[in-house]
Amino acid sequence: MTDKHLTDIRFNSFGLCKELAQGIEDTGFSFCTPIQAETLPIALKGQDVAGQAQTGTGKTAAFLLATYQHLLSNPAAEERRKNQPRALIVAPTRELAVQIHKDAEVLGKHTGLTLGLVFGGTAYEQQRKQLEDGVDILIGTPGRLIDYLKQHVYDLQAIQVVVMDEADRMFDLGFIKDIRFMLRRCPPPQQRLGLLFSATLSFRVLELAYEHMNNPTTVKIETDKVTADKVKQVCYMTANDEKISLLIGLLKQMDAHRTIVFVNTKRGADLVWGYLEGNGIGAAVISGDVPQKKRMRLLSDFQEGRLPVLVATDVAARGLHIPDVSHVFNFDLPDDAEDYVHRIGRTARAGASGDAISFACETHAFALPDIEAFIGHRIPMEPVTSELLFKIDPRSRIIPDRPERDRDRRRSGGKKPGHKPAAAAKAPEGSSEAPKKKRRRRKPKQASTTD
Repeated sequence: MTDKHLTDIRFNSFGLCKELAQGIEDTGFSFCTPIQAETLPIALKGQDVAGQAQTGTGKTAAFLLATYQHLLSNPAAEERRKNQPRALIVAPTRELAVQIHKDAEVLGKHTGLTLGLVFGGTAYEQQRKQLEDGVDILIGTPGRLIDYLKQHVYDLQAIQVVVMDEADRMFDLGFIKDIRFMLRRCPPPQQRLGLLFSATLSFRVLELAYEHMNNPTTVKIETDKVTADKVKQVCYMTANDEKISLLIGLLKQMDAHRTIVFVNTKRGADLVWGYLEGNGIGAAVISGDVPQKKRMRLLSDFQEGRLPVLVATDVAARGLHIPDVSHVFNFDLPDDAEDYVHRIGRTARAGASGDAISFACETHAFALPDIEAFIGHRIPMEPVTSELLFKIDPRSRIIPDRPERDRDRRRSGGKKPGHKPAAAAKAPEGSSEAPKKKRRRRKPKQASTTD
């Protein structure tokens, strides 16, 4: 983190509780980012806030500090039961929920307040018992939160603070009905502190804020650019069958020690991963169907430098707070211009710099004008030269060993998945066409003797 993105306002100027001040001191930070400097004075007075700022600018710390301070300054009601949390923090993705919980552990280490974390894909009974035993601050994703709520494992009648993080992403993922379901089971907005944070405050997000919050103050940290200033953006106009060659060629020529490659589909992620691994570049896939334990292990390996490349679908575009991501590749341009901003926001975080490299191919180039209109400037174009293209052996692709592939293997006589044979490889570089399965001919039925 550099000092250029910080204000001259110190955290100790807010009169925070000493336990909370100690947590801030543990982090090593003294000065606020702009979103923290603007929102904390309002939230610490008990007023609702709807805040907008670029990703990676400190929104998480802003709402966590406000939440802790409110709970420490306003004791829980005596009749509160142990399965009634005092604060609810909702995040759209598992990765973001985990990151919020990790930050909350550091900031609230000395407060004595207990944390709960629930999300889908793992530890169902463990998370359930955690809620039954009681937590002060409940952090989670909508699906698992509502699951336990409908089973009456916990209730929201004692909630003093509600936080909605990445609210625009809640809409994108179809969680808004779930969010409203939970908010209607909390005390009225006048009886709780409401905090909403988002990378964009669209009309639909503001409608949610005014419907379920107590006249929130809107705070927007405006910049000249929608994207972070220190992201160097470049785009290559490339053919579909050159994309894999170009990606590997660029990765081998640059110091891309911690790189995220974004694709639009799980199938595309498997294809990119297969060629990266098959050509000596360590990679892993992060998508919606990767088991949670494996996902967390892969993210840990990536964050600690043991894994140089993550291939990700948009499930990872939000919530990955990984320092020192050197490069972001848009192997496929996203259909939604906002997703472009969130993707490249994985690099150049907290004042650092980074590179965002996009491929405008035959399939996805149509999205480029909308992206440029949204970010307010043209993305510099670079030519695709022969020196950039890595020569790919079509047989180098590794096929991931998945359960569904195991079933196919058993049907095909026990052949193990691995490199495709030369005869079966047909223009794999970036192609989205799959070989069609041969259809078996059925033998004509013989006429019945009883007819």
